[in-house]
Amino acid sequence: MKNFVVVFLFVFQVAAGQQVGEVEAILEFQAELNAKFASEETSPLTKKDLKEFKTLEFFKINTAYSIKAKFVRTPYETPFIMKTTTSREPIYVKYGEAHFKLKGKAMVLNIYQNQELSTQPEYENYLFLPFTDLSNGETTYAGGRFIDLRIPEGEHILIDFNRAYNPYCAYNERYSCPIPPADNHIKLQINAGVRAFSKHKENN
Repeated sequence: MKNFVVVFLFVFQVAAGQQVGEVEAILEFQAELNAKFASEETSPLTKKDLKEFKTLEFFKINTAYSIKAKFVRTPYETPFIMKTTTSREPIYVKYGEAHFKLKGKAMVLNIYQNQELSTQPEYENYLFLPFTDLSNGETTYAGGRFIDLRIPEGEHILIDFNRAYNPYCAYNERYSCPIPPADNHIKLQINAGVRAFSKHKENN
């Protein structure tokens, strides 16, 4: 019995340590995103919104939305034009699928690779997960959100919805943004990541 208690406490401590590490990584992601938005050189905000910017709004961090998904490579897909909010026609290819369960529901999301970016050394391992969910138009941006990923070394990939962010056109109409394919619609509210952008009122 004593040995069982020791093993249980050890497993609990390891799990707790992993969770703390996940939270710290998400907080770092939020800080980096806020820094990008606060900088005149990298912010997508309009001049007026940048002047009033303090922080992006995030949902409370929830590690239940940090999911180790089964990654299935799809090497024979045909490249296609992903629709955007403008006439721009970027070429993507479905690189793989993420299989996982969320709130008891089995899900499959397609993961894409931008063909132009993949030829650049700094982006050759970059993958793109655009998605929509039932929170869009309410607590999150109506056009869906994105998650940046990297090509995994093994058979699993971390899908962390706490890192979901809005496309730049959610903040400024001058940007052209990919429209998440219909196959990547999640029939749940994903209350994690960046919330809808609330502009300051004129009289604030």
